Amino acid sequence: MKENCYIKSIPSIDEPLCYFEKNFINSEFVEIVSNDYIDVQLQYPLMGMKNAEQSCLLRKEVYERLLDAAKKLPKGYKIRILDAWRPFGLQEELYDKYSREIILAQGLESVSEEERNAVIRKYISEPKMDRTFPPVHTTGGAVDVTLLDCEGNELNMGTEFDSFSDETHTAFFEMEGSVEIRNNRRLLYNVMISAGFTNLPSEWWHYDYGNRFWAYYLQKPSLYRGVFTLEEMYEKN
Repeated sequence: MKENCYIKSIPSIDEPLCYFEKNFINSEFVEIVSNDYIDVQLQYPLMGMKNAEQSCLLRKEVYERLLDAAKKLPKGYKIRILDAWRPFGLQEELYDKYSREIILAQGLESVSEEERNAVIRKYISEPKMDRTFPPVHTTGGAVDVTLLDCEGNELNMGTEFDSFSDETHTAFFEMEGSVEIRNNRRLLYNVMISAGFTNLPSEWWHYDYGNRFWAYYLQKPSLYRGVFTLEEMYEKN
């Protein structure tokens, strides 16, 4: 990998807590297609999820910052978008599917429901029908990403997208394991942070701008409310 100023170490931080400050703005959604800096390969349509959105949709400000991050990469590298805005129906579908998988992967069959739910929420937001404090992907302010090299190959990030283990934590390889994986994650993390995003520490691929996770980490009001359907997207939000 080309050495550059975006190879600083990744800090270990706690999961986001409840945060209620908000100052919602009217922000349009834009459809993103592959270009010289961004590659779009949405995973949930490929996985056959029945409620998956085929188009890649994000808030305008989020896409502008994603382009800014991509332009800081080594020449020829791209950011690949794996998931963007989710309709509420997909959030429900994913929560149902992944809750079962997380319980098995983390050995949570015998713990209390409260303990199980605390672990599950590290990886997938509960589908609460609350547009003020919604699942973050329904705001258009959360984006799941990885990096492509000059030949269009995904960089090795150590785990697959939507895996459920300690190794998915963004800072996991800071203390042990592959230097290549550590540096790949550092590159993604640092270009995204420098562009104004925050990261969900349990998922190396998940970044936020303008939603309640971003607001919590930066101690700012959240900018985006939940938009649960395509029909709502074209109304004042």
